[in-house]
Amino acid sequence: MKLVKSLLLGSAAGLIAVGGAQAADLPVKAKAVEYVKICSLYGAGFYYIPGTDTCIKLGGYLRAEVALGTNSVYGIANGAPAGAHNRLSNYYTARAREDLNIDTRTATEYGVVRTFFDATFSWTTGGYVGTGSATGTTGYTATTAGNTTINPTDGGTSGGSLGVYYAFIQFAGFTMGKAVSQFDAPWTNYPGNNIDSLVGGSGTVTGVNQFTYTADFGQGITASFSAEDATAYYQAGNLNMTGATVAGIAGGSYGSNAIGGSRSPNLVAQVRVDQAWGLFQASVAAHDNHVAYYGATEPTGHPDDKWGWAVQLALSIKNIPTGAGDTINIQGVYTDGATRYNFQNLAGSSYAMYGSTGLVGAYQSIGFANAPDTVFVTGGAQESVKTWGFRGAYTHNWDPYWNTALYGAYAAAQFGSLAKNAICGGGGFVGVMAVAGVTSCNPDFNIGQIGVITRWTPVKNLTFSADFNWTHLDQKYAGTAVITPAANVAKPTAVYELKDQDSFTLLLRAQRNW
Repeated sequence: MKLVKSLLLGSAAGLIAVGGAQAADLPVKAKAVEYVKICSLYGAGFYYIPGTDTCIKLGGYLRAEVALGTNSVYGIANGAPAGAHNRLSNYYTARAREDLNIDTRTATEYGVVRTFFDATFSWTTGGYVGTGSATGTTGYTATTAGNTTINPTDGGTSGGSLGVYYAFIQFAGFTMGKAVSQFDAPWTNYPGNNIDSLVGGSGTVTGVNQFTYTADFGQGITASFSAEDATAYYQAGNLNMTGATVAGIAGGSYGSNAIGGSRSPNLVAQVRVDQAWGLFQASVAAHDNHVAYYGATEPTGHPDDKWGWAVQLALSIKNIPTGAGDTINIQGVYTDGATRYNFQNLAGSSYAMYGSTGLVGAYQSIGFANAPDTVFVTGGAQESVKTWGFRGAYTHNWDPYWNTALYGAYAAAQFGSLAKNAICGGGGFVGVMAVAGVTSCNPDFNIGQIGVITRWTPVKNLTFSADFNWTHLDQKYAGTAVITPAANVAKPTAVYELKDQDSFTLLLRAQRNW
């Protein structure tokens, strides 16, 4: 046994010695660790991607909110079913949203190459629409409900929606991809508020595809020239008024939308002065109104294209005497055949709102309006709709934790003789709305909005806010009319008083930026 034990120990020692000799003969070099390094070239939050000379910054927010008095987050109580103000209208709509943005930048001999991507993941409830059915009952649809399914079998875990806000490349003064329109003021739809649907200016808050060149003259002075996609956000409608009905007009539709295929992008030019005192910007845009056909087939013919245009001025004054960080943002706009630069896409330009009435013999009251880009009748040319408006806000900081903004907006739409004759009669037209009971007929209208928002930021990047908004539809019809409303508002065929309408909404929001 002693002999066997000695042999085993000797063999083990020999193997260890041989292994040690081999290890000494073949040294192994450890890999260098790629540490993440701070990139100070482009401001706080940037880091070098390991192994590259590209800097990256991640950002975003998580938001939880509830909107009261509307079927959307966050617009006014308008259309179906929100404007019905009945049992099909939602008293609240809730949403949770996560935003993620990725900013990369690389220094080159041609300047900085930048890419920017921003996406949102949203879960929205209560956005469903009431409808009529073949059985004569009304209720909620059982398909989609504002990105979620009503009473889903999986608890809704597979619901939600993805939205791509921005995705663009910037290089040598060029911007290519989905970015905020060069026409917009820097605050887009939000001079001091949270509500999406302010009129009185352009606001592509989710970006528009574009090819832009920006010249930088130094001292905060820049000029941009841009070709921007017209199809996603800038089509307010080219309406064929032939065949328009009282029911359709009462629903906010003044005819059949006959927009043709894309032909030309919107052409935009902008000059901006952005300095310590504030900002001034002037923007102009041209919009091609391209209509398909008068009827269902090519032989019916079509009107010629008609170019519309818009001009906007914006002014921001910073650090005014009322307090440190206080700001005034204002802008004004005029459009001719380019309505979406005033009634921006999140506000819309079609209105149908119901309310109460004190008029004997009337079931309820209704207010309706529509502002397309152009109108025409079969065999005729396009007539543009003219609009003007403004919006603005004053933001006051009470202390480092609290601030309040008072904001407002106004927009007016004015129709030409063709539209007024087709709707109200005259010029060879009978007039769709020239019916018994209507004492004043005029499709022109105004939208007035005012609101107040208060924000509390108890710790850095965490903000709680409450935004109250009042919107007033000032329409020019008067009298009464027998109207058959659309099924999805559950209103009966009855006599309705034609009068102005109002919407009151409240948005409560908690948001954590990171």
